[in-house]
Amino acid sequence: MSATNKIKVKLVKSLIGRLESHKACARGLGLRKLNSSAEVIDTPENRGMINKISYLLKVEG
Repeated sequence: MSATNKIKVKLVKSLIGRLESHKACARGLGLRKLNSSAEVIDTPENRGMINKISYLLKVEG
């Protein structure tokens, strides 16, 4: 009955030339190519990855 909160993230900047750890965060969020989007569950782990690469992403509630 409980609805899990989800966050929609979209990769709006290229991963080329970024730190390897930042590329790993994008892959961990399910983002592969430019303009790809994914819905991730709102957990502290996912929030940390989103915060780390926030300059590459567009985030929707």
